[in-house]
Amino acid sequence: MIHPPKFSFVETSIFNTIMNSNETSLNPHIAVAKDLIAQIWQMILAKNGPYVISVAGESGSGKTETGAALFHELKSLGKRSVVINQDNYFLLSPALNDAKRKADPSWLGPHKEVNMALLQKTIIDFTMGLPAIEIPFIDYHSNTSITQSVSLLDVEILILEGTYVSLLKNIDTRIFITADYNETLPYRKKRNRGNEVNDPFIENILETEHKIIAGHKFLADWLILNDLTLKRNV
Repeated sequence: MIHPPKFSFVETSIFNTIMNSNETSLNPHIAVAKDLIAQIWQMILAKNGPYVISVAGESGSGKTETGAALFHELKSLGKRSVVINQDNYFLLSPALNDAKRKADPSWLGPHKEVNMALLQKTIIDFTMGLPAIEIPFIDYHSNTSITQSVSLLDVEILILEGTYVSLLKNIDTRIFITADYNETLPYRKKRNRGNEVNDPFIENILETEHKIIAGHKFLADWLILNDLTLKRNV
């Protein structure tokens, strides 16, 4: 059995936790998603065609939660969207990628370990109006990857979330979450994915990622600040 990926358009556990909460109206990710969609709503309507939103930021900054919240808000407004996670586009499975990072310190970043070309192709296929797209899914339990065909029937908006998605082309609205990996430490401790908080190697990886991505916020149209409020990036 293939377990669901970390996050995609498939409603995984973290998605359901956010979307099915009795307090979704008070959820800060929902609040900032409502604010953002209100700001870009006229742009979405004016384009009258495939619209692409990217959500970038460091580990633990809330990219997945923000992607889910945007999906929820668009659905409430009658717009169907698909959320795609960059983590499914790594060239190697998680175990092999970690081993490669340890063996080769330069094996890090968007042009090394992530298949950015395939991610860009996903955007192009969507904007061309194809009826379906092929998307990779990494099973983090078995360290395997599969490819699935995803229907785009009636899908108007593509939401991409991941560390490096600001670098992709053909994005209509770029969002960057400003909290860095030090500021997200409480959340990372809570989720403790793979015991990452207690692993000095992972912390070094996050420091390097921080240096790589720090300038990406200048590519963004909108910033989500540490207090989860929205700011136009000018």
